[in-house]
Amino acid sequence: MKKIASFTVDHRYITPGLYISRIDGDISTYDLRFTKPNAGEYLDNVTMHSVEHMFATYVRNSSLADSIIYFGPMGCRTGFYLLVRTHDNAAVFDLVKDVLAQIVAHTGEMFGTTEIECGNYRELCVESAKVACKMYLDALNAGDKNFDYPGGEA
Repeated sequence: MKKIASFTVDHRYITPGLYISRIDGDISTYDLRFTKPNAGEYLDNVTMHSVEHMFATYVRNSSLADSIIYFGPMGCRTGFYLLVRTHDNAAVFDLVKDVLAQIVAHTGEMFGTTEIECGNYRELCVESAKVACKMYLDALNAGDKNFDYPGGEA
C-alpha cells in the first residue's frame, strides 16, 4: 500500500516552522508545526481546541478568506494543517503571522463557546491559545521562510 505524503517526511528533523506539506491542483496544504515532533512536549487538548477556534475564525475573516479551505489540528498534537487555494507562499506566511498576532492581542471572549456552537464547548481557554500562538509566532519570526521540510525522506 502506498504511504501517505506526511509519512514520507523524516519527523526527526522537523522543528517549529511553516512547511508545505503537499500541493494538490490549486490547493496548498501547509504544516503549521508548533512543536518539535517526538520531543516530549505536545499541545494539550484544551490548547489545540482553543487555537483551532481562534485561528479558524480569524483566518476565515482575513484578506484570503475566500481561499481558505480548512484549518485543523494534527492528531499527533504538534501542530495544525491549513489548506488554502493559492500557491503564494509569502502571502500565506504573512497571513499566518498576522493571524497569530491577532490571537496574541485578542481581548474578549473565545469564539464559539456555547453548546449550540461547539461539540466540546467546556474545553476552551483564550489564554492557553494566546500562549501557544505567541511561542509559535516567535519561532516563525526567528526562522527562515524556506517552506521545505528539513532532512530527508523517511
